[in-house]
Amino acid sequence: MLKIYNTLTNQKEVFTPLVPGKISMYVCGPTVYNYIHIGNARSTVAFDTVRRYFEYRGFDVNYVSNFTDVDDKIIKRANEEGLTPEQIADKYIAAFYEDTDALHVKRATKNPRVMENMDDIITFVEDLIEKDYAYEVDGDVYYRTRKFKHYGQLSDQNIDDLRAGASERVEADSQTKKEDSVDFALWKAAKPGEISWSSPWGEGRPGWHIECSVMSTKFLGDTLDIHGGGHDLTFPHHENEIAQSEAHTGHTFANYWMHNGFVTMGDDDEKMSKSLGNFVLAHDLMKQVDPQVVRFFLASAHYRSPLRFNEENIQDATNNLNNLKTAYANLNYRFNDAKDSLPSDGDHLKAIEEIQAAFVEAMDDDINTPNGLTEVYRLMREINIYSNEAEVSKVVLQAMKDSFVALLAIFGVALSDEKELLADDIQALIDERNQARADKNFARADEIRDQLKDQGIILDDTAQGTRWKREEA
Repeated sequence: MLKIYNTLTNQKEVFTPLVPGKISMYVCGPTVYNYIHIGNARSTVAFDTVRRYFEYRGFDVNYVSNFTDVDDKIIKRANEEGLTPEQIADKYIAAFYEDTDALHVKRATKNPRVMENMDDIITFVEDLIEKDYAYEVDGDVYYRTRKFKHYGQLSDQNIDDLRAGASERVEADSQTKKEDSVDFALWKAAKPGEISWSSPWGEGRPGWHIECSVMSTKFLGDTLDIHGGGHDLTFPHHENEIAQSEAHTGHTFANYWMHNGFVTMGDDDEKMSKSLGNFVLAHDLMKQVDPQVVRFFLASAHYRSPLRFNEENIQDATNNLNNLKTAYANLNYRFNDAKDSLPSDGDHLKAIEEIQAAFVEAMDDDINTPNGLTEVYRLMREINIYSNEAEVSKVVLQAMKDSFVALLAIFGVALSDEKELLADDIQALIDERNQARADKNFARADEIRDQLKDQGIILDDTAQGTRWKREEA
């Protein structure tokens, strides 16, 4: 029974989608003024892993994640680089796709942008004013926070205790315009020289929070199955989304709220953040570390848990991923001499089914990736043991391969068959070395081994023949 931890209720709940077999899922995307850092990538990878597991379980997932392409930071970066805000957004959206493609993140069903939905945003704000949930002052439009009776429920806070401007995107002079210090901006009057759009309240642009309410409901409907994002978005961003969305539609905004934990740095586990200056860009890290290792590192921890970024944890991910790839190579190699079937096939197939069932049981418990990986490693051990048996069956090898590939795909690990990796010249050298050994020409055999080693190819002579792997950098 699939259960999800719902931030709104602070407990695990049985997951029941609005439409059987289908999931509507919205995840807050990046503000595109720079390359994403590892903390940003963690959220993207975490929810990609969640999505992949839902799809493994047979759900059709409509996955929408926005790009914030109108923001003070984007305007500032545009001025610094001598570009328009739209050009800056285009540049870093392309960079986002480049980085996330390298991390084997599936493209969203849709990535809407603020600039492309401005008419819908203005109409949404007009409706909130008409319903008396919002008011205009000197070209700015604010939401009447206290009018929404459930405000603070998601973040478990009392409205009287909330700090005005907690979003860190509120200008000090705006406080004097508000009816109440906890009100937040839906629309901001344009400053001289800023990018702006015409509205009933004059030239301006949207506040930060309104975009997600507009785009999520536009593309997924008034009520979402799941809304996700980083833990730091719980308040005020997601709290504000609920308030303005439910005031507009009159319906529950999202049935399940999922929030991923932070990536931390240092012994004091300080949150990785651009504002704190303690960040590592995914773009830079993947020049030094295999992107698959980075993905596996990010996907291995439970999505709600903090994840410490350090060299030791990256090395652990490297070692674990290499072990998985080696097991897969061992499995593929044994197809060369496998029988069509063997009397023992039934026992092995039953063991595979038991591992798959245990995997589902682990992952059904709030997408518990560490426990799920325990079952993947269990399957890896079964593969290694079976690959070393004197006789193996194609039936069992294929079942192991299919299961291994399917489970690891949930973590974004794409396995390649060894035969696809072997270049003709390397295979020719391996064949020549095997013949030299058969002819007892050990000097030539050693010479070929050294030649391959110089090319980064490590040989492993086994009872079933010579296997190879690429040396890790």
